[in-house]
Amino acid sequence: MTSIEVNGESHELGPGLQGRLLAWLRGPFGLTGAKPACGEGACGACTVLLDGAPVLSCQTQLADAIGHSVTTIEGLVADDHLHPVQQALIEEGASQCGYCTPGMALRAAALLDVDPHPDDDAIVAALNQNLCRCGCYARIVAAVRRAAGRTSAISAVVPARTSRPSGQAAASSGRHRRSRRRGT
Repeated sequence: MTSIEVNGESHELGPGLQGRLLAWLRGPFGLTGAKPACGEGACGACTVLLDGAPVLSCQTQLADAIGHSVTTIEGLVADDHLHPVQQALIEEGASQCGYCTPGMALRAAALLDVDPHPDDDAIVAALNQNLCRCGCYARIVAAVRRAAGRTSAISAVVPARTSRPSGQAAASSGRHRRSRRRGT
C-alpha cells in the first residue's frame, strides 16, 4: 500500500518518496498548520494526528505513515464549523503568537476523543509534550475544559484511535514539563 489518507482524502505516493511527514504535509499539500520549530521532537509545534493519536511529524518518517490516516489542524474543521477545541481556544484567548496552537488543539482533540471530561491533571498530561513559548498554559487548559462541554461532535471529526506506528510515544508520556507552565 502506497497511500496516505490526509484529512479524509486518500493520496497515492510516488515511488521513492522519503523524508519526514512534516515536510511532505507542508510541501506538496501546502498544509502549514503543523509548524517546523525545533526539528528534534521537543516542542510539539509539528503535532498531527496519526490514526487519531498525536505524533510529532518532524520525527515521523513518511514511510511510517503509509496506510494510515493523518489529521492536521486544517482537517479538524467539519462542515465549515470549527472543532469545539478550536472554538474554545478562540473564546479563551488561549494564544498570543499562535505558533503552538495547532499542535495544542490536535492534542486536546485527541484527549477529548478518549476522555470527554478530563480533569486538569489529565489535560496537563496530554498537553505535556507541547511547549507554549508565550506562557498561555492556564488559558489553554481552560479552553480544553470549555471544549469538554462540547464534545458531542468530536468523535465524528477525529478518527478512532487504532495502533500507533512504532517509535511514537503516547500522548501522555514523555518528560514532565509542568515546571515550565505557569498557572497549571
